[in-house]
Amino acid sequence: MILNLAWLIITYVLCSVPFGVFITRAVCGLDPREHGSRNIGATNVARLCGARYGVAVLALDLLKGFFCVWVATTFNDGWLYLSLCALAAVLGHMYSCFLSGRGGKGFATTIGGFLALAPLTTVLSVALCIAVIVLSGFVSLGALMFGAALPVLLLLGGNVAFVPAALVAMLFLYWKHRDNIERLARGQENPWRRKKGDSDEPDEPEVE
Repeated sequence: MILNLAWLIITYVLCSVPFGVFITRAVCGLDPREHGSRNIGATNVARLCGARYGVAVLALDLLKGFFCVWVATTFNDGWLYLSLCALAAVLGHMYSCFLSGRGGKGFATTIGGFLALAPLTTVLSVALCIAVIVLSGFVSLGALMFGAALPVLLLLGGNVAFVPAALVAMLFLYWKHRDNIERLARGQENPWRRKKGDSDEPDEPEVE
């Protein structure tokens, strides 16, 4: 019991680590919360510091979610506990204790957490996400597709126990992307590849 509770807290804290902020400050001397799209995820880091640093942030944000949930599976195989652990990882990134309760949009960390619970289903959801990004040019639309596809594919794949956690994660993911949803509805969302001369105002969410 003590170990279970302790690991939930550790998961939240570890997944609160804002790699996007640390890497952007170290490499570019900038705070991503004050530049570009003013978000701490991979897309904004890539815009500010270069693609390889964006990839690094994407990988780290994904891996922290995967690691924390995977460790939980080594000492507890209960679906409820593992679901709570996955949500602790997602909420840690979204509401970081290192950023006064603020954080990223949780996309990459959600992928990582559920990758440890249902690898095939998560990979299929990511594949749909990538297809949407490639076809539409919008990272935000791909993230929304991932959030919607994950619980459906979990249900179809027989991983019913993790569907509630996926639905909760989807709700938080959509809430974090609410501004992007509004811009998509108005046709004002910018594609992830900006054209030369585009404004540096906040527009497109990063993969977080």
